[in-house]
Amino acid sequence: MTVTIEGAGVDLACEVEGDGTPVLLVHGIAAGARTSAGLAAALAVAGDARVVRYDRRGYGASGAPEPYERTTVAEQAQDARAVLAAFADGEPAVACGTDFGALVVLDLLVHSPGLLRGAVLVAPPLHQFSLDATEALSRERAALEGVLREGGPEAAVAVLAPDADAAARSDHRAVFADYGGLASWPVTRGELRAVAVPVHVLSAPDAPAHLREEADALVRLLPRGRAVESTDPLASLRELLASSD
Repeated sequence: MTVTIEGAGVDLACEVEGDGTPVLLVHGIAAGARTSAGLAAALAVAGDARVVRYDRRGYGASGAPEPYERTTVAEQAQDARAVLAAFADGEPAVACGTDFGALVVLDLLVHSPGLLRGAVLVAPPLHQFSLDATEALSRERAALEGVLREGGPEAAVAVLAPDADAAARSDHRAVFADYGGLASWPVTRGELRAVAVPVHVLSAPDAPAHLREEADALVRLLPRGRAVESTDPLASLRELLASSD
């Protein structure tokens, strides 16, 4: 079922399927609700989850302010709260976010703890927790700027996200708004230590060193954090759904 709701000043296109505990899926950079269709179906088919996925602002069928050049994690978290308010019926949800979407879920955990009973974070980009991130990001930005000048924004999206499909490349405004907002989330170690619910932090075994360092630092800070060597959140989501806590 496709439903459009009002987010923080923009229309958000949402897909809802299944019945049971609410599950919120928040996509990452150069993606969209469509990219988690298989995950949503796998969770909904068991009959114990009501899965909500949505196009974040500027992606797919969702709106964006004009001009749309920059976003923040806090702004995106306002949209996510609106989605939960529309579909969770006041019941604490399980949330899953990927890269930028993981920061959105973290914001919910820190600033709206009663909304979630658990979370899965895939490759959370907490660059302030890695000494190597600055150099890696500097190289990445230089490469993007060169491709942007030579090939345009869609070519630059393909460099940033090699697996991005044509729809994601056409959503390049949202991609670069996200990219500019990656460092927009100030958080303290004390705030992360106060997160009381279980959180699985997923990272690929072959992920860049700075991303693994960031994930490890986050797991150490979260009281109920668990490191998982995978980028497939299905098993972690099923475990959290089955838990009574």
